[in-house]
Amino acid sequence: MKKQYGYLLLAVAVLAHGAEETATTVSQSETTLSVAASARSWGLTAEEWTHYETLKHSERGIWSPSLDPLTMLGVEAATDAERRRYADLLVEKEAQRVEKELAFQRAYDAAWKRRFPALPPVVTASVDTSSRLAVFVREDCPACDARLNTLLASGHPLDIYLVDSRNDDSRLRRLALARKIDAGRVQRHDITLNHDGGRWLQYGQGKMPAVLAKQGDAWLPVTAP
Repeated sequence: MKKQYGYLLLAVAVLAHGAEETATTVSQSETTLSVAASARSWGLTAEEWTHYETLKHSERGIWSPSLDPLTMLGVEAATDAERRRYADLLVEKEAQRVEKELAFQRAYDAAWKRRFPALPPVVTASVDTSSRLAVFVREDCPACDARLNTLLASGHPLDIYLVDSRNDDSRLRRLALARKIDAGRVQRHDITLNHDGGRWLQYGQGKMPAVLAKQGDAWLPVTAP
């Protein structure tokens, strides 16, 4: 009887070990599929995605924890060819994102005309050069760069809000350096650099870039300068 009981315990142990190995294999397969899917969505290889995951736990991940995979890989690229590759992929990805946002904006405009045909969807503010403007921009947004350059040259006091900054101050510093924002104007609070914190969703009406001026209790879109 004891011998049979021993055989039974051994059989149970073997089955449990086999089940554990199967579970481990399934888990590894699921992880591999997840990595492949994530990499494919950004135009990367599985090896590049693994390198990105490694970078997230490096100094770069501490300095810039919210960088997208292509930007993080591009910033840390070892060669010019790698930088070009990641820059090309990022431009393509950004174009896809912008097209989605523009498609939704077109749908929104059509819905407004359909539901409120007699009511203008946007009231444009009239401003002079002394008016303080709120400007909502994104990184890697050529239209934002062009509009911001015009506004910086216009003399308007500006409150610049960086959308999707994830409260990363290094992104604000990078924006200031890239756009050559006058440090003196920042020190005088003629220009302020701010994390968006959801304000664009509340006031920006889906536009990017969005420029607004406060009139009374309302924030109104500005089409010029």
